[in-house]
Amino acid sequence: MIARRPVSLAVQTLLATATGLPVGRGRVPAGPTPGSQASPPYYVLYLLPTTLHGPPLADENADATFIYQVTSVSGPKPGVSGSSGSIDQVEWMADKARDAVLARDPGTGLWLRPLTVPGVKNTGRSLDIEPGESSAPDDAIITYVQRFRFDLTPA
Repeated sequence: MIARRPVSLAVQTLLATATGLPVGRGRVPAGPTPGSQASPPYYVLYLLPTTLHGPPLADENADATFIYQVTSVSGPKPGVSGSSGSIDQVEWMADKARDAVLARDPGTGLWLRPLTVPGVKNTGRSLDIEPGESSAPDDAIITYVQRFRFDLTPA
């Protein structure tokens, strides 16, 4: 059976490395000082239901499909009164996330950014659903939701 935690950590690392933006797992990412939170822009990675397929669960060779929600968060600039998140910034972030996960090398067809998980081979990736943008005008936050599907098999 494929363990979820190593895959989650690998997805978080892939997204953070490829975009250069902080990524929190299920919450706002940590900020630069202990106990602080990152300021926008950042991503929040949510774990969604898992699908197992193939042999029975007790079999060590079962394949798995994990779906992750990536929420792009655009918000006010710290210390800038009257600033707020913007549609332009959150769409730019969504484009970066889509590229981070799905971009392929045109010559080889391989993903530009491998998902590195010991004992696991990533056999497929796709955009599962992209509901898009929503805003919270009271706190000047704009978010954009994408869900990515990762098909995995034991290596």
